Amino acid sequence: MRADDKELHDVEIMISKALRAGVIISGAVIFIGLLMFLLTGNSGYPESTYPSHPVEIIKGLMDLKSYAVIMTGVMVLIATPIFRVGVSIIVFAVEKDYLYVKITTVVFLILIVSLVLGKVG
Repeated sequence: MRADDKELHDVEIMISKALRAGVIISGAVIFIGLLMFLLTGNSGYPESTYPSHPVEIIKGLMDLKSYAVIMTGVMVLIATPIFRVGVSIIVFAVEKDYLYVKITTVVFLILIVSLVLGKVG
């Protein structure tokens, strides 16, 4: 195996492990939040109000509000593949595969714009 191929394989393994870790961490955080909710019977928020902004979710997480813990797990789950796309841009740039750098950058920008527009709209 050539050195370049070995380096690429090592990066792919590292990204694969990061994706797996992101999903496992997300699942664990969501499960903890669900347990908190089931044990207390309280979301941590009055009536039917819930945090919808990441800053509010993080503040709720710091206060150990069960719904905020669940939402933090969801945010980690959403961020995991976005992280993968971002790392792919770097990997393709290191490989000097500029066509894929451009394509992956467009995909990354679409993901970011859709997150922003989804929040606004």
